[in-house]
This record gives sequence, C-alpha cells and structure tokens, in this order.
Amino acid sequence: MGANQIALPLDWPVADREEDFLLSESNRAVFEHLRRWALWPVMATLLTGPRKSGRSLLGRIFVRKTGGRLFDNAESHDEETLFHAWNEAQARRKPLLVIADSPPPRWQVTLPDLRSRLAATPQVEIGPPDDLLLGQLIVKLLGDRGIAAPPDLPDYLVPRIERTYLAVLEVVDVLDHVMLSHHRRMTVPLARKALDEAGLIGRMKGRA
Repeated sequence: MGANQIALPLDWPVADREEDFLLSESNRAVFEHLRRWALWPVMATLLTGPRKSGRSLLGRIFVRKTGGRLFDNAESHDEETLFHAWNEAQARRKPLLVIADSPPPRWQVTLPDLRSRLAATPQVEIGPPDDLLLGQLIVKLLGDRGIAAPPDLPDYLVPRIERTYLAVLEVVDVLDHVMLSHHRRMTVPLARKALDEAGLIGRMKGRA
C-alpha cells in the first residue's frame, strides 16, 4: 500500500480502492501504525476519529491486505462477540481492527472482560483534516461526481471552510446541487454565490 497512493475520502460514493484513500499529516500516524501490524505486541488496535473521515475505508483496505478482522461502529456490536474476537486474534496472530467514535470510558463497555481487553489495546486516532487534505478532498469529491474543480477553488474554500469532514461533504453537496441546476462549469464566483445562498458562508472561517 504505497503512501503516495493513499487518500482519505468521505463516503460518497462508497469507496473500496486504495487510490480512494488520501494521505496527509491528519492520518499519517494511523497509516504507519496499521502498516506495521506484524510488529504489534497486542494483535488488535482501536481506531477512533470523526465520522466521514475515511476510517471505514481504511478498515476495509486493512483487513483485505492482512486477512484480519474488522469491527466497524464497534459500539453497536455484541460485546461478547467482540470479546471472543479479541481473544481469537491473539491466538491466531491475525490482527483485529476495532473502529469506534470514542475510546472507553466515553465508549461505555459493560462487559468487564472486554473492558480489560480494550484497556490493553493500542489506540490510534484520525485527526481533523489539515489544509492539504481539505483541498484534496474538495477536488476528489467533486471529481467523483463528475465536476471539474478549477485550480483556484481549493485556495478559495480552504481558509473559509470549517475544519471538519462533515463540513467538506456539506459544501460538496451544495456545489453538486448547483451544478445540476445550472449546467455550467464550476467557478469560484459560482461556488461563492451558491454557498452564500445556502447560508454556509457565515459559518466559514476567514475572509468572506
């Protein structure tokens, strides 16, 4: 899995390819930890991070590469099943990747045996998107929807957009809608007008 091929997209459309995963300082530590899974002293990892940060895509790629097991949205899984999966991962030396919104104790685990196993499990976290990733995400997500972003669009949006993955998705949704309505090429003035009419400009940081 080459670092120059990895990227972190949002979940529209559902992605499953390595080239769909964008790498930046926001997720590099997570990527490096998963890449070295054979050296883990505990054959499990708890991955946390914001929703829409590409964590599920990363999990699918990881288990496909390693033959391990994935528990996505782990809070919704049966705790006994997760406990036995943790033990099996240690016995078989096959990695277990557990993805959750938050680690314990914010993730309230009621089964004591599972709680103790998770306490011994390394945790890695995907951070908020940095400027590089924000710009790449905007271009890629628009491209996934058949919209060619002008070169100056990321430079305009990045200083103004909330530094969250959900905000990127919301902005792309608005731009996608306006392109379907106007049947024109995307430009910065068109994006500015659409986001202003959607009430998003006031929520953006930096210059208006």
